[in-house]
Amino acid sequence: MSTQDYAVVFGTEDILRSLCNSVTRVLTVASSSEVRYSAMVQRISKTCLKPDIGCFVLFDGGFSGLVVINFSASAAMELYENYMLNMGMSKTDLATSHTSDEVGNVMGELMNQIVGDFTGKIARELQTQITQNQPKMLSLSKQVVLSVDTNLDNPESRRVSFYTERNNVFYLELAMDHTEFIKLNDFQPDEEPDLDALIDEAAAAKPKPKSPPAASDPNDYDDLLKSLGM
Repeated sequence: MSTQDYAVVFGTEDILRSLCNSVTRVLTVASSSEVRYSAMVQRISKTCLKPDIGCFVLFDGGFSGLVVINFSASAAMELYENYMLNMGMSKTDLATSHTSDEVGNVMGELMNQIVGDFTGKIARELQTQITQNQPKMLSLSKQVVLSVDTNLDNPESRRVSFYTERNNVFYLELAMDHTEFIKLNDFQPDEEPDLDALIDEAAAAKPKPKSPPAASDPNDYDDLLKSLGM
């Protein structure tokens, strides 16, 4: 029997949808506010880190790809404030600028939770494993074009618009090769973990900051480019 006789159950767009669902699921629970994404997806020719805060993650393993999320200052501050207030922090103790190291650290932590939720779903639903680098969150004043020159033969790129409860906009970009997962045998995916419990555990394990974080390493941008093979 050829592979054409089997139904394609998961393709590139399905992976994108799963990733978008992880973004909305994690941010909605973490911030106790609604986060949604557009039903329309945009084809793009390249992925970019853009102002005001950008983050990227490289995937490898069962499939390879690059994920970028670009937050506007207003979207980042809304999600940061809601997350910290949801953790029991006082509003007077919160950072007031999106360029603050604390905001970058919190947004990076949220991105890490998104990636963990997504990779867990991929393992359960597709029975394959992917690994990723530690998410890197950078405050930017200029656009930085990202390219992946390993493991991708002919990457396709997509951009999806997201909206916070206050209608602040941020964008997710995905670059990966066209992919199809075909079910050869029936199986029952494992149950999804309790996201609320996982976030509560992460919040409880995170120590409260006692002093301002150290200044960012001036070589952050060099490390960023090196990690992308540029």
